[in-house]
Amino acid sequence: MGSIKIGLIGAGRIGRLHAANLSYRVGGAEIVAVTDVFPEVAERCAEELSIPSVVDDPRRIFDDPQIGAVFICASTEAHISLIEQAAEAGKHIFCEKPIALDIPMIDRALETVKREGVLLQIGFNRRFDPNFHRAHDLVKQGRIGQLHILRITSRDPEPPPLEYVKVSGGIFLDMMIHDFDMARYLMQDEVDEVYAMGAVLVDPRIGELGDVDTAVVTLHFKSGALGIIDNSRRAAYGYDQRAEVFGEKGMIVVANPKPETTVLSSSDGDSSSPLYHFFTDRYTEAYVAEIESFIDAIEKGETPQVTGRDGKIPVVMGYAAKRSYEEKRPVRLEEIDPGLSL
Repeated sequence: MGSIKIGLIGAGRIGRLHAANLSYRVGGAEIVAVTDVFPEVAERCAEELSIPSVVDDPRRIFDDPQIGAVFICASTEAHISLIEQAAEAGKHIFCEKPIALDIPMIDRALETVKREGVLLQIGFNRRFDPNFHRAHDLVKQGRIGQLHILRITSRDPEPPPLEYVKVSGGIFLDMMIHDFDMARYLMQDEVDEVYAMGAVLVDPRIGELGDVDTAVVTLHFKSGALGIIDNSRRAAYGYDQRAEVFGEKGMIVVANPKPETTVLSSSDGDSSSPLYHFFTDRYTEAYVAEIESFIDAIEKGETPQVTGRDGKIPVVMGYAAKRSYEEKRPVRLEEIDPGLSL
């Protein structure tokens, strides 16, 4: 099979990151066209990465017979239309999370993908981090036996722009959505109930927009196991991403990697390098691995490792957490989506 031709829709921060990886770090694929709602952004991306074609409309990517797959990295509200158009054009699809913030629209898009017989992978990149992936494999091998407790910590170095907060859906849908996916991935089990608490401790302007910047959510898994996720919009010491899985036979811990492993010990104590500053540094390998996995799935005609269903369930969990916070009670996922099969 020859190199898979890729069209990129959305050349902002995450789109350009994927484009750079496709251009320089991933084999078996070639990015041949790019478009963005801001033409100058697409043109700059194409010039920097030697992408041969800049187009003014995603339709031209969908209509191009040489293009076999698309990367949808546009704003969230555009995802559903782009997924449906791509599927109807017979293109395989990689779409950044979330699929959408409207569950019926997600269902409609997933039905279109199924009907057209194309592959869809959602960009939950943390699954492809080598350390989280190793933890997943150890759980799957039964190394710690029956699982009892999951703990996930996720803290950003600084809050996002307020303009982003206005449209993101809130902390449970734009930030903790990654942790909801990791909970399912690490435990290899489904969550059936959540209970959320939140506070505004970082920036009062976030509270004025109706969101929180500090949150803790407890999870109840179908197996009976329990989980705890904590999020903060600001950690003074850097990008903090940790997980612990505790079971009857032991425990698996995923700690924060650091840019350097050198430790200086002196009369002042021990000192080492700070954490990675943000996700683009922390998950460099994961972003490459998720693209490689997508290309491999296309070449082999296999189901992607992160399916449309994997993309939908964290959105349902996010809405359940949001309702739990607002109503101060546990919320079952079936309250949000009565048709959801767990």
